[in-house]
Amino acid sequence: MADDITVQVNGSLADDFGDILDVNTIARAKGILVQEVDEGQPCLACTDHCAGFSLHVWRNTCQNCKCPRELHDVYNENFVNVRDRLGWKRQDDPSLQVSKEKTLREGYTWVPPGLSSQKIEEYMDQLPNHKVPRIGTPGEKYRDMQLIRQLPKQDLSIDYNKNMPEEVEKREFQIFRDLRDQVAMDIGVVKDSPVAISCCYCKGEIDVDDLVVCASKAGNDVCWHPACFVCEACEELLVDLTYCYHSKHIYCERHYAETIRPRCPACDELIFSGEYTKAMDQNYHTDHLACWNCDKQLVACRYILKEEHPYCIPCYQQLFAHNCVECSKPIGPDYKDLSYKDYHWHEECFKCVSCQKSLVDQPFAPKNNAIYCADCHDENFAARCDGCQQPFRGGMKKFEYKGKQWHDNCFTCSECRQPIGNMSFIPRDELVICVPCYEANYAQRCTKCAGVINKGGIAYKGTPWHKECFTCTNCNKMLSGEKFTSRDEKPYCGDCYGQLFAKKCCRCTQPITGIGGTKFISFEERHWHSDCFVCYKCNASMVGRGFLMNGDDIVCPECGR
Repeated sequence: MADDITVQVNGSLADDFGDILDVNTIARAKGILVQEVDEGQPCLACTDHCAGFSLHVWRNTCQNCKCPRELHDVYNENFVNVRDRLGWKRQDDPSLQVSKEKTLREGYTWVPPGLSSQKIEEYMDQLPNHKVPRIGTPGEKYRDMQLIRQLPKQDLSIDYNKNMPEEVEKREFQIFRDLRDQVAMDIGVVKDSPVAISCCYCKGEIDVDDLVVCASKAGNDVCWHPACFVCEACEELLVDLTYCYHSKHIYCERHYAETIRPRCPACDELIFSGEYTKAMDQNYHTDHLACWNCDKQLVACRYILKEEHPYCIPCYQQLFAHNCVECSKPIGPDYKDLSYKDYHWHEECFKCVSCQKSLVDQPFAPKNNAIYCADCHDENFAARCDGCQQPFRGGMKKFEYKGKQWHDNCFTCSECRQPIGNMSFIPRDELVICVPCYEANYAQRCTKCAGVINKGGIAYKGTPWHKECFTCTNCNKMLSGEKFTSRDEKPYCGDCYGQLFAKKCCRCTQPITGIGGTKFISFEERHWHSDCFVCYKCNASMVGRGFLMNGDDIVCPECGR
């Protein structure tokens, strides 16, 4: 909402300058100053949505699309000489004049006067490529638009001003124009620099014989690079070198004029009336502060800014007000418009559809094109705990296992009923058991030490052992990965078993253990390894053969004879 309208009273240029300006001292050309084609021209901003430019009754906009005039394809008719546009008579100095024929022959729509073809090319090479006024390029269109923008026709001639009904305003305009033309406005000159000097704009070096732009109004000791001769306000190249000098700065005519007089943003004309209106940090003709849609005057009226344009209350409601989802009535400018995505509510209508509690400054959740308070949403739609059947509310931890979900305090050990939280657990059927309870009630225990076997256990004859507990009964050597045997259900390593329990070979006296499938032979309480059962005289193997006894020795039949 905007209501910062104030009325300003202008001073008179006539009062300030009195009779120091003689209108007759300004030499002017006769005839039409500006020939611009705008009616019916397409809009460059909205393209197909505009049927062609049609000037508003007093605004500087199109009646069809409301875009400003300069956004349409406005152009100057035929060849434009800037002095003709300004309404100035041609100067007698031929070095400051350039003919249409020479300009077009060089391939441009404008060239600096007084330069040779070589110097013209040197000058153009220093400008940004898209701003060079070469025929048939974007630079040609750029110059055309800058002529219209920097040298607005309503600033150049009173004939193009629609808002000067009073003679005093017309007189003020004449004084402004004559003061500008005589004191501030001129056309720059391009020439070779006679001395090394620095650019007035960028402070860069300019060598002797470099091309520079000079402005006589600014003095003889200052100059600019060709690309640096720009308006102080808009920083655009000064079209055809036309400038205004004011307070030690150079401006295009548009922005120079705005330092002297306020400009109405609606009609784009300078304000010369005694009173005008200030609103939205801009100055308006009193009757031009109006609704952007219906043109109703807004002085002393309430209005609303939308996209930087003022609208009266009825137009704003018609064009922009949203309908409340709850009551279906429009949300006017006097009401708060609470919105979520593409939905809008009155402040008093923004409430939970279930409990009707106001949701202003409260958390809410949408569901099925309706809104709910946090409690109602959780009660109706939130997932529920498989332990207590209560809903999961915002900020709660959720534990999931095998397709089920629990609250933090509901996910407990089935034995001790303590919350498991982030601790490890062991599943048993459909239950979960914490590690201490599982070890206490279900884990395997070592046959030797009775401790819980967590990992690395060994099973022997159906009984579990820790790896380190499964040792030889006699020497405590770890039997994991070793050959062993047992006696009386107790494990022994091969060495201990042989020493303690095995039969001794009658020939080599070493124990016969049977580990690894060793074969042995027994006869009358005497025992031999299979390899040791040989003739004591000739060492021939007696396995599977008849033999004779010679005392404690065995001999083959041949040796026995």
